[in-house]
Amino acid sequence: MHNIALTWQQAAVLAVALSTVAIALYQSGGRRARAVYRFAREAGVISGLYALWQLAGSLSVLGTSGAFARARWIVRFERSVHLPSEAGTQRLVEAHPLIVEACNIYYASMHFGVLFVFLLWLFLRHADQYRRIRLTLVLVTVTCLLVQLVPVAPPRLLPGFTDTAAQYGQSVYSLGLAPDQLSAMPSVHVAWAVLIGWSVVRVSSSKWRWLVLTHPILTVLVVAATANHFWLDGGAAVALLVGCVWSQRAARWLAERRGPAQAAPAHVAVAQGRQVS
Repeated sequence: MHNIALTWQQAAVLAVALSTVAIALYQSGGRRARAVYRFAREAGVISGLYALWQLAGSLSVLGTSGAFARARWIVRFERSVHLPSEAGTQRLVEAHPLIVEACNIYYASMHFGVLFVFLLWLFLRHADQYRRIRLTLVLVTVTCLLVQLVPVAPPRLLPGFTDTAAQYGQSVYSLGLAPDQLSAMPSVHVAWAVLIGWSVVRVSSSKWRWLVLTHPILTVLVVAATANHFWLDGGAAVALLVGCVWSQRAARWLAERRGPAQAAPAHVAVAQGRQVS
């Protein structure tokens, strides 16, 4: 399967082009141009962040040392805490080729596709929430990339598991052991999907908003069924996401507390000045 994701070079060129368009629109001074400017600016920012993510992903694994040993440790740990087997999940679907192929396609395309639609919807319909959620997206992605500096092989590269994408000629990975193939822990797929589901449920008031939860549920099942990630990879990604959300809340709480404290001396000084006069 052809990898529909942009390379970091392509994304960087797109980011520069969009930023150039945004600057030109801003300088034109027209009302309509300014409206389009906001969209071009944000599209440029997202493209730039995506380029950095792709570049970091290609460089994040500093060699293959220990990647397979860590993967085998994850298998033993999951068995010790009685998590379901990824191989068992594969056996549930491997007798149904159409389902397996659908899982491969979902893994390869919906990861970026749903995120793009989500960001576009958020920007157009809930602009007041856009920057906060975009910051969460950036934080959890960067955090995941930092953890991925420690290489971990995915289950599909271990004995006892099936690389379903390679089996059906749908793999998005190049031949050989590329660096991004050893960045299984944690799963950015799961982190993004859970962020999308959580954000839509919180932001939207539609009675249909709960349907978006099918995306993180399917993502968790698909990454296991295709043996691209362990269950533990998804669990770690969700834990990092929760940590990023709570760190933002803690930062806002501290800023709110610090604000009145900094304003108090000025207020007191004014009151004292009035008393002297």
